[in-house]
Amino acid sequence: MTRRTDWAEYTDGSAGPGDGTYGAAAAPYETDPFATDSREDGEARHGDGEAYHGEARRTGGRGRGGGGTRGRRRRERAEPPDEDGGATSSSRAEKGEPPRDPVEQARAICLRLLTGTPRTRRQLADALRKREIPDEAAEEVLSRFEEVGLINDSAFAEAWVESRHHGRGLARRALARELRTKGVDATLIDAAVSRLDSEQEEDTARDLVARKLRATRGLDRDKRLRRLAGMLARKGYPEGMALRVVRQALEEEGEDTEHLGDEGF
Repeated sequence: MTRRTDWAEYTDGSAGPGDGTYGAAAAPYETDPFATDSREDGEARHGDGEAYHGEARRTGGRGRGGGGTRGRRRRERAEPPDEDGGATSSSRAEKGEPPRDPVEQARAICLRLLTGTPRTRRQLADALRKREIPDEAAEEVLSRFEEVGLINDSAFAEAWVESRHHGRGLARRALARELRTKGVDATLIDAAVSRLDSEQEEDTARDLVARKLRATRGLDRDKRLRRLAGMLARKGYPEGMALRVVRQALEEEGEDTEHLGDEGF
């Protein structure tokens, strides 16, 4: 069997390893050639029509009522597709068709997973392993996707840092921890989180405390300190920065923090 190696349909030629447009490759996902099989679908509809007309002639047209024989025959013929859009392996075996090429199957799985959601190479590799795709086929597909820009861990890490810092207020330490769980290389993580400097982190920490400060009013000073500093710690801010920012916020509200020790945290 000849292995299909034409990758043209997965990129418009503009994406490449150095073009910096990680999201620009979304268009090919909408035209996944493995999403449907119109030929087989058409044959199934034609066969259903013949079966229906033959039954109607034998029963005097009673098959038209209430989803009778025609509905049952269609339900019997219907076969659910698998997750990557192709026919199930059992239906292929029943039809005497050869199993799908592992490379084609890996491509279909990766395209489906990448639709609308960038993923790291490690995430896609784990998904292919779970689907029992051979390592050789998985490596071929993942490497090719990297070449055409559909997988770009560096761009993924930078976008993740930008989104999670501004959207959730996460500090560098928490961002690095999240990227490690997604399989991003340590060098790429360092480069991405280094785009945030200490001054920017502290500004974000002040904004977070300002938004939560009102909810702590009425509590005693030590409890306010622990609650606000603990919130910053959970988001990855260093302890020293967290205490300094919270103390300054409390002082602006008239709290006496002169003799407040670090044990309050």
